[in-house]
Amino acid sequence: MTFSAAGRAAAIDRMAREDFDVLVIGGGITGAGVAVDAASRGLRTALVERDDFASGTSSKSSKLVHGGIRYLRHREFGLVHEALRERQRLLENAPHLVEPLPFLFPVIAAKGAGKRSARTLARVAVIGLWMYDAVGGWRIGKLHKKISVDEALRHMPSLDRDRVTGAFVYLDGRTDDARLTLAILKTAAIELGATVANYTRVTGLTRADDRVTGAAVVDTRTGRTFDVRAKVVINAAGVWSDDVRGLELGEHPSSIRPAKGVHITVAAARLPVDIAAILQVTGDDRVVFVVPWDEHVYVGTTDTDYSGDLDDPVCTREDVRHLLDVVNACIDEPLTEDDVVSTWAGLRPLVSDIDASEKTADLSRKHRVITSDGGLITITGGKLTTYRQMAADAVDLAVGQLRGKRRARHSRTAKLRIHGAAGLEPLRAAGAAERFEMDPDTFAHLVGRYGGHARSVVSLLEEDPTFAEPLVAGLPYLRVEAVYAARFEMAVTLDDVLSRRTRALILDREAAVAAAPATAALLAAELGWDAREQAEQLEAFLAVAEHERQAQHSMPSAPGPVDAVGG
Repeated sequence: MTFSAAGRAAAIDRMAREDFDVLVIGGGITGAGVAVDAASRGLRTALVERDDFASGTSSKSSKLVHGGIRYLRHREFGLVHEALRERQRLLENAPHLVEPLPFLFPVIAAKGAGKRSARTLARVAVIGLWMYDAVGGWRIGKLHKKISVDEALRHMPSLDRDRVTGAFVYLDGRTDDARLTLAILKTAAIELGATVANYTRVTGLTRADDRVTGAAVVDTRTGRTFDVRAKVVINAAGVWSDDVRGLELGEHPSSIRPAKGVHITVAAARLPVDIAAILQVTGDDRVVFVVPWDEHVYVGTTDTDYSGDLDDPVCTREDVRHLLDVVNACIDEPLTEDDVVSTWAGLRPLVSDIDASEKTADLSRKHRVITSDGGLITITGGKLTTYRQMAADAVDLAVGQLRGKRRARHSRTAKLRIHGAAGLEPLRAAGAAERFEMDPDTFAHLVGRYGGHARSVVSLLEEDPTFAEPLVAGLPYLRVEAVYAARFEMAVTLDDVLSRRTRALILDREAAVAAAPATAALLAAELGWDAREQAEQLEAFLAVAEHERQAQHSMPSAPGPVDAVGG
């Protein structure tokens, strides 16, 4: 299928007309993985997503592809081993989107504390890092190493030298979560023949002989309603999974315990760091990641119980202060709230059959696949890194419900390359930028986002010289990327482009707001918006930005305790 606005309409026509083996509900990372796994086994697969792809948790994570070193203290050895195995598969299958990331782990003594507590933390760190390597960290090709305080300060100059008693470096991975989700969906649709569409909301589940046989769906862009007929339905709606289950049960179950994670973004000049860092002060359970991203750095995350609107988690002033407090306890030039240029908040879908008094930060990120009496398969829990294994487990159950599909028995995704991985190596070779007559940094930026398909992005520059101009001031995105998003990435709103196809909103909110009118005009020409639609798109995006701005400066009416970092 063509992954565009026109392709979206064609996909909806096909969903309404044809029968499928598998219908996936949810277009986040897990649903995308399920669609790829099912389609790669030869199953006729459809996927619907209520909003935009990755618009929920899958664009608001810590963007780390990692084992979760902190889970070792809870003896979650199997979970960490699985995640590190999947980390390696992602590094191999999506090398354009997932890259190794060194982490600095400084040992920082609390103010006024003796060196004994710091030595204790150092011993704990050494044991934890050796365990991490042994469980699977070695797969990345390097073991952790101890470095000097001077080396630590070279990586992160703002650390308080007087309190850094030692440091280590280990390797994990990172990705742009929204773009990874999109690439996996394009793998399913373009390379494996799945039928997918965003802005398609499930309003009910269809049944026959007490079995779930599909879903009633509405295209929220046009109001069109239609039914998707499928032999098996897989619910991969993340924190909204109970909403989908409720459509079958007639009542709302409570299998999900949402946990809120928040992040803040600051200019790299205010928190210089050339590799990622994990910060913790002795005697304090709070831990945060500090991760460089182009000319910015983001800090996160919290992990707190959440009982609010699932559609509207926000980063409050209290959240901002919490993250700043942890960072400022480790550096000698404190950050202020005025340094925060953007924020984001997401919800993790943790399974809820645990002691209600237990902190969400201490809960397992293991996933669970369940099947209802009517055959609805629901996949819950898990984490970004393990999406592929989660998907394989869900489709295994689906295959058990199907007949005449023997060739589809086993997952084929362990070595399946993700869309954009093909043709990557020549574009990373020496002299590639010069061959395309492009600035090396700009060319590297495009290759890092589109992989082998960066050629297609570059080819669009021949249409209009203004396409090579910056899309958002101070950020690396080009105007051509908005055009490409509309033509080849099924972007249909201004928010799709500024929040997820690019990450302008979470990197620099005010810069994204300033660029919004021009971006809306650019998309209007591509998507055929009239003046009214263009104005409505602009108004909607500005409302999103203003809502986040207001939340950042507000205090909750009933603040709760903030736990340690989540995975």
